[in-house]
Amino acid sequence: MALRFNDEGEVELNTTAILVGLGPLLGWGLYPTIASKIGGKPVNQILGSTLGTLIFALVLAMIKGLALPSGAALFFSVLSGIGWGTAQIITFHSFTLIGSSKAMPITTAFQLLGASLWGVFYLGDWPTATAKMIGFTALAVIILGAWMTVWSEHKTPENKSALTKAVVLLAVGEIGYWLYSAAPQQAKIDGMHAFLPQAIGMVLAAVVYAIMMTVKGKERSPFVEAVSYKQVFSGFFFAFAALTYLISAQPDMNGLATGFILSQTSVVLATLTGIWFLGQKKTSKEMVVTVCGLVLILGAAAVTVML
Repeated sequence: MALRFNDEGEVELNTTAILVGLGPLLGWGLYPTIASKIGGKPVNQILGSTLGTLIFALVLAMIKGLALPSGAALFFSVLSGIGWGTAQIITFHSFTLIGSSKAMPITTAFQLLGASLWGVFYLGDWPTATAKMIGFTALAVIILGAWMTVWSEHKTPENKSALTKAVVLLAVGEIGYWLYSAAPQQAKIDGMHAFLPQAIGMVLAAVVYAIMMTVKGKERSPFVEAVSYKQVFSGFFFAFAALTYLISAQPDMNGLATGFILSQTSVVLATLTGIWFLGQKKTSKEMVVTVCGLVLILGAAAVTVML
């Protein structure tokens, strides 16, 4: 745990655990901003970033001597990666509508809702009536927080239409993110061994999408565009976050609950870097409301995992 007691009963701070726990903050927090900054269309972004993740996963597997799983474990892990890849394609499209600083809090909220509801109705989380009451109240607060992050002081019909389309897209994309986390549970495979086959599934989703865009479109194939391969760099950030989260969630580090809460702080960095570095401007009033919304999302997320 990040906090532990020494032999004299004094509280000690596990600095290593905290630093590892902040890995997802940096990786997942910077990933959408870096992908947007490098540029290209959603197809370039997903193709390059999944290739980066696969390279990272292959190097990790060789260093750790991790064998590729077989049977159901392989199938569900690859399916998990396909789910993430499909969802991330949708998320990249939402960036083109409302920007990453607005899209990231929304997709984070949907992922928290999906994970919590899956836990309640399938895994038996929040077993008591009190826990359910507190939990569902926290989910309502998460929705409120997400709404606050996209609140606009000066509304226009165009902005409202783009926001509505983005919210619908991100809601559909949550199915893929849910599959990313839920599929490996069916095979009872640990995250470290699922990492490589998940990366393979991500690349499969990206390649199929890129082929579809090549056949359908009149523009250059994403396979020959340099920006696709520049996006490999952004994939390293996603993979770094995923790996450090797996380590952070171990009982001798931060544990699952604390590790999850630390990882969700990435939405703050993703939102703020989108505003600061991508020119996604907000008025001072919108900024205050956005920060308050982020605090509500993080606070309510902490409640859901502590029940």
